[in-house]
Amino acid sequence: MISPKQILKKVLIIEDEAEMCFLLELLLNEKETRVEHVKSIAAAKEFLRHDQPSVILLDNRLPDGYGMEFLVYLKSNYPDIKIIMISGMDREAEDAAIENGADLFMNKPFTREHLTQALSSLTS
Repeated sequence: MISPKQILKKVLIIEDEAEMCFLLELLLNEKETRVEHVKSIAAAKEFLRHDQPSVILLDNRLPDGYGMEFLVYLKSNYPDIKIIMISGMDREAEDAAIENGADLFMNKPFTREHLTQALSSLTS
């Protein structure tokens, strides 16, 4: 069992597709990382009232809104949390995500190496 002192990164995944959540959890399976996931913006807001992750992996299309719009809320209320927007959208979406506050943008699909490098660049 990992003690809280051993956890270097807390990651919150905001993604409604179960398969993608499972894949992300597998990719992030490191002993120094604690991964939590929620499936909606409302659930993310509730989670953030009680816990502060180091990094959020945020999908754009969620059942109760768009991650792109939620970025503004996140950055204004939790400016220290790093946000990686994940989406299968085009270059214009990447530009919009960065303009709205995302620290990084990753197009689906991506590799474990790409995800690990992104997290390392934000938490180092």
